[in-house]
Amino acid sequence: MRKLIKGIYLTILPACSLYLAACNQNSTSQKNTTMADSTQTTASAFEKTIDGKQTHLFTLKNKNGIIATITNYGGRVVSLLVPDKNGKLTDVVLGFDDVEGFEKSTERYYGATIGRYGNRIAKGHFKIDGKDYQSSINNTPNMLHGGKHGFQEVVWDGKMIDSSTVELTYLSKDMEEGFPGNLNVKVIYSLTDDNSFKCQYEATTDKKTVVNLTNHAFFNLNGEGSGTILNHLVQIDADNYLPVDAGLIPTGKLEKVAGTPFDFTKPETIGKRINDDNVQLKDGKGYDHNFVLNKHDLSTPIATVVGDKSGIKMEVFTEEPGLQFYSGNFMQAKNAMKRGIKDEYRTSFAMETQHFPDSPNQPQFPSTELKPGDTYKTQSLYKFSVVK
Repeated sequence: MRKLIKGIYLTILPACSLYLAACNQNSTSQKNTTMADSTQTTASAFEKTIDGKQTHLFTLKNKNGIIATITNYGGRVVSLLVPDKNGKLTDVVLGFDDVEGFEKSTERYYGATIGRYGNRIAKGHFKIDGKDYQSSINNTPNMLHGGKHGFQEVVWDGKMIDSSTVELTYLSKDMEEGFPGNLNVKVIYSLTDDNSFKCQYEATTDKKTVVNLTNHAFFNLNGEGSGTILNHLVQIDADNYLPVDAGLIPTGKLEKVAGTPFDFTKPETIGKRINDDNVQLKDGKGYDHNFVLNKHDLSTPIATVVGDKSGIKMEVFTEEPGLQFYSGNFMQAKNAMKRGIKDEYRTSFAMETQHFPDSPNQPQFPSTELKPGDTYKTQSLYKFSVVK
C-alpha cells in the first residue's frame, strides 16, 4: 500500500466558484441552483496579493452540471454544488464568499489542502535515521496539519488543465515548519463525469522526509447552513480504529469497533451514539478518530454518507490506509460563512483520507517516509448521487 505512492486525494469539493459559474448561466440554471448561489460570489472576491503572490478562484464543471470552485490560497475547495433528490444544486462544502474570509477564519482548515503532514505528530517531534527533527507546535502540545504555517496558509501556483481540472503546485523548502527536504508537491483536483470529486497528490524530495497529504473539506450534505449533521447516515468499512489519549495522539493500539460507538460497519446516524459515556468520545469531544480501513482499492467505497434531508449520497474512495472522521466538535459559530451563516457546532463533518496520525513515532503504523528518488503518489475520490 505504500510504495510511497500514497492514496489520499481526498476529493474535496469546490463551492464558491460555482457561484461564479452560476452568474454566467441563464436564468433557468440560476433557479435550479440552491441557496449558495444567491450570494452571487464572484471570482474578483478571490483576487488578492498574499505574501507577494496572486490568489485566484478556479471554477470546475462536469458534463452533468456539477460545479466546484477552488482557490489557490491554501489549495482550498470553496464550494461544491451537486444535485439533491429533487434535482436542485446544493452546496455541500463550507466556505467563504471571499479570500479574506479564509484568511481571517478562526478555523484554519476549511477546504484546505493539508501538508506536509496531515493530522497530529506528538509534541511535533520525530526522528529520521536517528536524527531529531522538531516541527512547530500549533495544537499544544502537538503539531497538527503541518504546523503553524502549513499548506493551508500558502499561495499555490495554479492553472486550469481543462474545464473540469485544476493543477496546483508548491515548493515546500527544506526545513519549512521543521520538515527536512525540498518537497515539490503537485495536487490535481477534478470533476469526473460520474460525478466524483477527484483528488490526486504527488510529491518528490531531495532529502528523506515524512509526508501525509489530504484535503480538509467540511461537508454538510443537506447544504451549507442547513443545520446539524447529526442525522446524516454514515457507514465506514473499518473493523478497527485508533484509540487516542487526551491530546488526540494514538495510543499505538488498534481497537475493534464492534460493541463501541465507533462501529459504523452498518449505517448509523452520526448523532445516535455521539454522547455515549465513552472515554474516547469524551477525549475527542465527539468523533475525531482515525479508522483503520479494511482491505480496499479504488473500485469500492470505504465510506458512505447520506444527507437526511437532501438525499445526497457521498461515497469515499481512496488508496490510503486510514480515514479520519471528524464530527465538527470544535465549531463555535465564530465565523460567518457564505451568505453570512455562522459555522455552528456540529454543522459539518470531515472525512480525511490519509496515513495514520503520529506515524513517524509509531513504527508499527504504515510508513510515511519519502526518500529521494521515490515519488509519493495517491488519490481519493468523493462520488455523489442521490437516494430518493
